[in-house]
Order: sequence, then structure tokens, then C-alpha cells
Amino acid sequence: MPSNANFWPPLFIAEVSSNHSCDLKRCYEFIDTAARIGCGAIKFQLFKIKELFASEILNQSAEHRNREQWELPESFIPLLADRCRKKEILFSCTPFYLDAVAILAPHVDFFKIASYELLWTDLLEKCGSSGKPIVLSTGMADMDEISTAVETLSNAGCDDLTLLHCVSGYPAPATQANLAAMQTMRENFNCKIGWSDHTVSEAVIQRAIHKYDAQVIELHLDLDEAGEEYKFGHCWLPDQVERMINDIHEGFAADGNGIKSPVDAELPDREWRADPADGLRPLKSIRKTWKAE
Repeated sequence: MPSNANFWPPLFIAEVSSNHSCDLKRCYEFIDTAARIGCGAIKFQLFKIKELFASEILNQSAEHRNREQWELPESFIPLLADRCRKKEILFSCTPFYLDAVAILAPHVDFFKIASYELLWTDLLEKCGSSGKPIVLSTGMADMDEISTAVETLSNAGCDDLTLLHCVSGYPAPATQANLAAMQTMRENFNCKIGWSDHTVSEAVIQRAIHKYDAQVIELHLDLDEAGEEYKFGHCWLPDQVERMINDIHEGFAADGNGIKSPVDAELPDREWRADPADGLRPLKSIRKTWKAE
């Protein structure tokens, strides 16, 4: 995964999903906001409804046909990439049709492959042969399916792979997060491991990081509760994400250097410990010189 000097690990990826309303100004606001709140990357989706769902579904479902309004215009891609560079945030996009890979390759810092496309060998091969790092979500998949996908990517030339454990429920109950699967995947696939969140639970993300060493956290972001997907309950708002990232960074900062010795906050009280001669505070060395303020 490409590095970015402006964030601490783990890498937080803000998933814009279909919350952009096909509005370039709103897309820019997502990028600016993600950078401001501490995310190291932002991800969009490039799909065409007619190449996403089979005709048997589209012919029967107006709901699915109407999702054409959610499509990100291809013309936005270079503009979004340029905005990300200016804001010093990594740019990614999920391709949902084969030609999208070539459209995105000159612009993205890494490809993200969605859980629903994990079985699509042709897409995996195209992304794997791009020379770009790959982030692959594994929602709904079993270990055999993941193994096949990893092998396909590797054979295609991918040498920088991150697997995201994911529960593809929108939202996903925290009790079904099964974070321990991250360790299983790490042991079996020897690659970077992360968590793609649909729980909107800070406790789940803290656990994924501090217990299971998640190197990447992906979460769905909305700006103002007005995005198309916010109503489903799996999207975070900027203030929630910013507060959580700050808390996580504060937790990492608390690690220190591991040397057991007095730190600055303790120094004023060292002389106020019980003297070993009589068990009284402070040490005898300062009793006669101490004066009340």
C-alpha cells in the first residue's frame, strides 16, 4: 500500500460510495473533508448500472434501473485524482466493469475490489496486471473463495495485496463482525490485513486495530446525512470519524518508548514520596527547606 506522510497507521480509507450525488463540487467536498478529518485515502466507485446488473433484474426492477442516477461520470476521474494530490490524500476507485480498469489505472494510487466482485476472475486479472497495489474486500466469501482470488491476483502480477475482512450487511451487527477472522486470514495469506466497516461502531474499529492489528480501515462516509446511502445506516459522519481517529492516534501516542523511568508528569512528585527512614512524606531531604505557598 502506498505510504502517505500525513497520516499514522492504520490507513483510513473514506468510501464515498454513492453519496456524491453526481455533483463534482460535492465530490471535492468529500476529498477535502476526508483529508481534514485524518483519512489517508478516499475511494469512489466507477460503475454503469447496465454493466452491473443482469438484464433479468433491470427489466423487472425500477429501483435498480433508477440507480443509474448514482453513476460517477468518467470525466470526473482525472479531476478527482488531481484534487487528491493537492490535498495530499491517496485516491482510489473501485472498477465495476472491465473497461473501468484502464480508465482508472493512470489516476489511482491503488485499486479497491469490492466483495461482490471477488468471484469475477476477469476483473481480478485486469486489476492484478495493472501494477497497482490492490485492496480486496472479502465480505460473504469463504476461505476457498478468498484463496482462489488471492492466487488469481498473484498470478496476474499483483505483489502488493491488502485483504479486508468485511461483513456485507448494511448495516452489519457488531456481534457478527467476527474480527478474529482477520488473524485467520493473516496466517493463511501472508499479506496486509484490514477491516472494511459497516457497523458504524467505534468499539469494533478500536478492537480491529488494537487486538487484530488492522493495517487498513475502510469506512463509508457521508457529509451531511443527505447522501443516497446514508439512510441505510452504514455510513459515518465527519465529526464521528475525526473524533475516532484522534482517539486512536492518542492511544498509539500512549505507547511510549517502553523504558520504565519517571516521566515529566511525575517529576514534581518524586520528592513527595514516603522517606524510607520513617515512612512519612516527603523525603527528609526537602522537609526543612519546603515552604507553604
